[in-house]
Amino acid sequence: MTLGTPNTRKLHVVTHGCQMNVYDSARMADLLAPLGYTTVDAPEGADMVIMNTCHIRERAADKVFSALGRLRVLKEETGGRMMIAVTGCVAQAEGEVILKRAPYVDLVVGPQAYHKLPELIAQVHRTNKSVLNTDFPAEQKFDFLPDAAASQGVIANLTIQEGCDKFCSFCVVPYTRGAEASRPAASIIAEATRMVAGGSREIALLGQNVNAYHGEGPDGSAWSLARLLAELAEIPGLLRLRYTTSHPSDMTEELLLAHRDNHALMPYLHLPVQSGSDKILNAMNRKHKADDFRRIIARLRDLRPDMAFTSDFIVGHPGESDADFEATMALVRETRFALAYSFKYSTRPGTPAAGLPQLPEEVKDARLYELQAELRRQQDEFNASTVGLTTPVLFTGTGRYGGQIAGRSLYAQPVVVESPVELTGEIHTVTITHANPNSLLGTLTQSKETKAA
Repeated sequence: MTLGTPNTRKLHVVTHGCQMNVYDSARMADLLAPLGYTTVDAPEGADMVIMNTCHIRERAADKVFSALGRLRVLKEETGGRMMIAVTGCVAQAEGEVILKRAPYVDLVVGPQAYHKLPELIAQVHRTNKSVLNTDFPAEQKFDFLPDAAASQGVIANLTIQEGCDKFCSFCVVPYTRGAEASRPAASIIAEATRMVAGGSREIALLGQNVNAYHGEGPDGSAWSLARLLAELAEIPGLLRLRYTTSHPSDMTEELLLAHRDNHALMPYLHLPVQSGSDKILNAMNRKHKADDFRRIIARLRDLRPDMAFTSDFIVGHPGESDADFEATMALVRETRFALAYSFKYSTRPGTPAAGLPQLPEEVKDARLYELQAELRRQQDEFNASTVGLTTPVLFTGTGRYGGQIAGRSLYAQPVVVESPVELTGEIHTVTITHANPNSLLGTLTQSKETKAA
């Protein structure tokens, strides 16, 4: 096995979890590029492996240690020269445990300290000891991380906000990502402009609670997400905008109106509600009621009738009764989702709900099965409703098979058509002919869209 030379080091990044982790992983790779690190697709032969972790899913830490065990073998094959780093929310929450259980890990870094990676790597080399940094520094990491590479592809992600002040009873984000912090608007606009110059045509704005965005504008005032979206929509060549993930309490009237008035903003919103029971929403400390969610959905459908929605649900939160679960099912049947993500409650150490009496696993399993069956039915129904429609598709590249090109619908559905012509980065109208469970098939029409769609 050959490791990179001192001037050309190989870096492999493993990313778990959300789109923000994907964005963070890319920024870490960009940060290390001046040190000679070039990304590679596999850990074998890498000089450094970064495992960027997520603490949301069940047994996240166990999965991290399992993966670390495999990396340990590769490190031993290099005579110990491979550096192993663990970053992300598991690193923040369980950093000391990681170093105790896996002392061969060289570096554990929380999400707020990524910008310090070069000096932390130097510290490891200088001291030949493992380094732990899970501090919440006074400075924002975004002030120090390099901007996204000019070319991310046709569809790009851009983190504009991080952290959360909501403190839901089941969630570790406030403890692992810290308080809400928003990037200055000028920095975001400049980065988005570079992305578009590099070929991006759709940008998704990311944040743990992205619609709480309140970054400083060029005039010194605090900008809302709606104001930022309006400015981004004016970037020449930027055709589509999305944002995720949002909280119902921060869906302002200004933001609702943006879905009607902003030509680049897609008619597709991910708005986690978690439960349809006010009792459970209160136990979750969600700070909204089920009818608040209903009013937002109704208002958006009134403002823009072609709106579609996705959401998140947790079943089996401590205290959830059969009636509470049925209230969730009633909300789901009433709302009709294009897509939704659902999970059974699992404890997260340090969160308020972790210490409460837990429901039996078989109850949570049964409820999750019933909920997911209904959500699957709704997703299939939504996809089937597109058959026969002629709709704009943003093409992103070649399909899986020869002669195919692939793109995304207004609702982020993968769409595949046959075409001998290169259309990457362009929007063309497509007639949908068939709906698969997770993608659509269609045929090109002769027209080409010339504006955002």
